[in-house]
Amino acid sequence: MKPAGRRWRLPGQHWLLVIPPYLWLLLFFLAPFAIVFKISLAESTIAQPPYTALYEYVNDVLTLRLSFSNYLFLLTDSLYFDAYVSSLRIAAISTLICLVIGYPIAYGIARAQGPMQSLLLMLVVLPSWTSFLIRIYAWMGILRNNGIINTVLMALGVVDEPVRMMNTELAVYIGIVYTYLPFLVLPLYSNLVKLDNRLLEAATDLGAGPVSRFLRITLPLSMGGVIAGCMLVFIPVVGEFVIPELLGGSETLMIGKVLWGEFFNNRDWPVASAVATVMLVVLLIPISLFHRYQFREMEGED
Repeated sequence: MKPAGRRWRLPGQHWLLVIPPYLWLLLFFLAPFAIVFKISLAESTIAQPPYTALYEYVNDVLTLRLSFSNYLFLLTDSLYFDAYVSSLRIAAISTLICLVIGYPIAYGIARAQGPMQSLLLMLVVLPSWTSFLIRIYAWMGILRNNGIINTVLMALGVVDEPVRMMNTELAVYIGIVYTYLPFLVLPLYSNLVKLDNRLLEAATDLGAGPVSRFLRITLPLSMGGVIAGCMLVFIPVVGEFVIPELLGGSETLMIGKVLWGEFFNNRDWPVASAVATVMLVVLLIPISLFHRYQFREMEGED
């Protein structure tokens, strides 16, 4: 007879839960990356598609031709190095600005009570319901020389002529922070809302002031949300194309714009694929560090 309270499980049942996400990664990450990496090992040519085949089977002989010249070309042309450095710099500064602005917002929402908390969360998410392009075009109308900001400043007599904001890095930072701020606020809020208020009350009873309570209790316990939010902002901003193209103009150098130019303007797919491959390898570093931090946190909880 079946023992009381024992649950019967199908053999290998846990794999049924693991297989779907692995299939998702295989179809939408590994397979596209393998195609891009394959193209990066080819050579550019005037054909359709505009790159040579990696292997040929002629007269019962299989010939494999791999070219690493595209990666060597990235090392010889300073444009690509400058684009990578500029993208990492802009992404890091934008992430820091989002953190400085987003932490108080997330903390305030986490401390709000009842319906007010839901209302504040909705206000953070609400702009995302509008098309991304429409919101960026709206900022173009705000920041241009005859836009709202310059019109108000000139009407108040603050400036005599329009302040140049469009086609500058300032406009890029504004667009990035406005667009990606919710990606930092939401994971940080989900972390702060679980903070045990009894710890803060105990620290207050022991004589700790507001700054000391924040630095010794709130900030360390919220580091998981801080790191998660920063990664959600930093990683996509590195490869951002639309915002620097529309708000930054030709003066803003980012790897996403270089990648677009190689693919669609120069039609040099092998070089563009090499640029994309190197960018992905560079982004694997912060992703690995984030996963390592999460693994250590899980071990600490156990």
